Amino acid sequence: MKRLLTLLILAALLGFAAFKAGVWWLADQRMAEARQALSESGVLERGKIGSGIEGRLVLSGAYWQDFELTQPLAIGRTEFEAGSPIALLKALADPTDLPANWTFQAEGLALVLEATMFRNWVTADGSGDSEQAALFAFSCAPDPRQQLGSGDLLRMGITRLAGELILKQTPERVHLELNSENTGSIELNWPGARINLLSPEATLASSDQPIEITLRDGGLMRRVAAYCARETGVETTQWAGRVLEAFETGLKARGWRASEQLLALYRQWLLEGGEITATMQLASEALGIPVRSENDSADGSMAWALEYNGAMVPDVFLRKAEPIVAEPPKEALEPVVPRENPAITRWHTEDLEQATTWVGRKVRVTLSNGNVVEGRLASVTERELEVARTVAGGEVGYPIAMRAITSFEVWRRGQTY
Repeated sequence: MKRLLTLLILAALLGFAAFKAGVWWLADQRMAEARQALSESGVLERGKIGSGIEGRLVLSGAYWQDFELTQPLAIGRTEFEAGSPIALLKALADPTDLPANWTFQAEGLALVLEATMFRNWVTADGSGDSEQAALFAFSCAPDPRQQLGSGDLLRMGITRLAGELILKQTPERVHLELNSENTGSIELNWPGARINLLSPEATLASSDQPIEITLRDGGLMRRVAAYCARETGVETTQWAGRVLEAFETGLKARGWRASEQLLALYRQWLLEGGEITATMQLASEALGIPVRSENDSADGSMAWALEYNGAMVPDVFLRKAEPIVAEPPKEALEPVVPRENPAITRWHTEDLEQATTWVGRKVRVTLSNGNVVEGRLASVTERELEVARTVAGGEVGYPIAMRAITSFEVWRRGQTY
């Protein structure tokens, strides 16, 4: 009896060790394949691999570095729960053979913000003239082409984007939640859908049922409206009106006109934020928003099933119209450099993201340690700028890391706006 018990214990230990080793090896192979598949877009670091006998795979300390971004996305801990050790081994051996029920959760997601998040070779391309007007254009400067960016979020006190992701697959549906610390959340339910890890196209085609989406802003829109209105030099209602005009222009360029209720809802969202629940149809003309022709009556028979802060909003739809492409104003062809008033010359605080605009000009840089560097802006790269100072009849360049800069000022004439 004692020998049998010893053999059973040894068998259990060997089985446990074989399971742990098999999970580690298979997970390492799948992550290597993922790293290779994503190698053209960025670098994926898998971190440490762990597992649980109940059918759980854990990755700790992973990160994703997109080639277009200056900062990596840190992934503190990810967990894949297959339901049983056999189901986990089968899923790792063949990613298309996922169990009917599984859960994926990522915690500790964090992206540190910098004033310049995109690398120079990305931003150098700019926007093509053939592109349609943007639907959601949040102008946060006197020049309407300067849109809300990471530098604006930093000045609003948002230094990083952080949160968690939960993805659940059941035989009935796919459920996804993305919750953030300071920028709201999004919740998605898609009946009948099945996730195919190797084929996004197959995932999108797996169900023809509408997707229910709930978007919560977490108070972010009020902060954005107040900040952008202040930076633009207008009241928040006027700023919301300008964003609404850009929205209408974008719709007209696509051959649509929004109903009055849709415009009123968007304006209210810009000023107050809140919770919006709506359905979206991937295969439809406008992602689920009903599109009426000019001859259709507005009797409520064709409207978007949408709730705002728990109340149903009626008469939300689009109308078909002839596409109208607005001619860009002459100012749009000019460089994004503020016009100047020759009567006033002083220090002006500028957006660090636009530092390349001021190369060759006299600047003043305040660092996080309180030091101030003043001189001629010699050059700007994605990670640092160089300020040249006159010393003993010559110039000495001082490289300064972007992340160490708290204030960037330019000595120039006042703006005319």
